[in-house]
Amino acid sequence: MLAARVSRWTAATTLALAVAFGVAGTAVAVPPPPPNPSDSEIKAGQAEANAKAGEVGQLTNQLAEAESRLSDLQAQVELKMEEANKALVDQQTAQDAADQAQADADAARRESDAAAAQIETARQQLDGFIAGSYQQGSTIGSISAYLGSSSPQDLLARAQLLSSVSGSQLNALELMEQAQTDKSNKDAAARAALERARQKQAEAEQARQAADAAQAAAVRAQQNQAAQAASLEASRNSVEEQLYAAQQRVAGLQGQRQRYQDWLAQKQREEEEQARQAALAASKGSGGSGGGGSSRPVSGSASSAVERAIARAMSQLGVPYAWGGGNASGPTRGIRDGGVADAYGDYRKIGFDCSGLMIYAYAGVVSLPHYSGYQYDAGRKVPLSQMRRGDLLFWGRSGIHHVALYLGNGMMIEAPQSGLAVRVAPVRYGDILPYATRLVG
Repeated sequence: MLAARVSRWTAATTLALAVAFGVAGTAVAVPPPPPNPSDSEIKAGQAEANAKAGEVGQLTNQLAEAESRLSDLQAQVELKMEEANKALVDQQTAQDAADQAQADADAARRESDAAAAQIETARQQLDGFIAGSYQQGSTIGSISAYLGSSSPQDLLARAQLLSSVSGSQLNALELMEQAQTDKSNKDAAARAALERARQKQAEAEQARQAADAAQAAAVRAQQNQAAQAASLEASRNSVEEQLYAAQQRVAGLQGQRQRYQDWLAQKQREEEEQARQAALAASKGSGGSGGGGSSRPVSGSASSAVERAIARAMSQLGVPYAWGGGNASGPTRGIRDGGVADAYGDYRKIGFDCSGLMIYAYAGVVSLPHYSGYQYDAGRKVPLSQMRRGDLLFWGRSGIHHVALYLGNGMMIEAPQSGLAVRVAPVRYGDILPYATRLVG
């Protein structure tokens, strides 16, 4: 069909040129037609892009699952770390209790040993007193004069006195032995407490070792999962690059098709204008009044401006995102934001942010401010249902935060966010504003 249109246009143009040469005496330069990719080429490119998009979707789902598992494992690591901390505290508590029990046992043993020594000394003193009293014949020197008789009666009296004196000493000795028994019991109790404390200390040490081992296992699992997630992310990034390349090819083919259609439309307008001029000249040649002014041909300047803007944007594919970067001359060094952009080192990168890419794309056509909110008001608003190639799309119903350039057929080019690069992507409709901004046309 397009070939037929070209053929008809060629014939009509030849006739119009003949008229123009014969009547007006001026020649019209006919530019060659731009490339016109076939429907099959565009369809094949779109199929490739769709296949890559599906693969990206699968890898994204796998990555989401891996990251979810990683999050769970991270929570387990934190739990195991807290359990290890608890075990460490319990171990220290058990150590303190064992140290105190050891001190109590040592004190009880010293008291028991001291009591035993006192009893032995008292026993030796009592034995010496009794032995000395019998050898001297009296218990006290003044009493021996009183008990000087050697009769059985006197002997009985001496024995009674000795019994009285030694009884008091024996009573004291018994009390000392009772105290020694109490101290020995305290010593035994203290040592039993020490044994229990040491057992708890051993249990606490085992618990700490188990907690440390559990923590180490959790960390290893988390590290393994992180490696798996990183591998999946690398695979997804690789396929995303292939997707962007395929989308770029499709966008390029679609752009060529659009330029070809624009060329056809322009040539058709030129054909109609030339036919009108020929008819007017013929009318004048036949004596007609030729009333009415000449109409001005509709130019393709708006379409050309859009295609130049898209071509400029597409030339920056793969340039890093840099917050605050980009101007009419190209990518520039990013600036600090005190947050996410700084964490990605945007202030060290040469690149574009979303509004900076739009400034570069439309440089020489429209002067845009470096803020997406102001760019939204830089042109005419059109409903999304009427958006066309070259329009600016915006996101952020509660406050504009992103802008992209529409390529047609549901695709756009954007500088997405820190850590990524200028790319072609499907239009995202979540949080998109209901109106696009048309800068030209």
